[in-house]
Amino acid sequence: MTLFPKESSVRIRSILVAAAIAVTAAVLPAIAQQHHDAAKGVTVQGEILDMACFVAHDGKGPKHAACAAKCLKDGQPMGLLAKDGTVYLLFGDHDDISAFVKAKELVAKNVEIAGEPANRDGIKGITVKSVKPL
Repeated sequence: MTLFPKESSVRIRSILVAAAIAVTAAVLPAIAQQHHDAAKGVTVQGEILDMACFVAHDGKGPKHAACAAKCLKDGQPMGLLAKDGTVYLLFGDHDDISAFVKAKELVAKNVEIAGEPANRDGIKGITVKSVKPL
């Protein structure tokens, strides 16, 4: 014995399929917009940092330039302290790392970075596409 006659079962399946299609149609534009926004790119001005010294003991500025240059050369992560106080982790572009390498040479200096933003679990980052000293 079944709870629903055969016609009702078919009708319920049709309703569920229609609901799934409606949910998918509603969610896909939001996902596409999120991807589009991330690909737009950003331009941020601020100071190039070595993240190890900045996080550990607020190392920044011209007085910290020699240490920061050594830390970056030794492989410490690089960041950007934006004028608004936001700190970004900087990444090299897999297709062309030259702007990222140039940014390392400008450590402890004020620059303008342009690139693709990223944000994961509270960590903000920028894939460096271009850099210029200010």
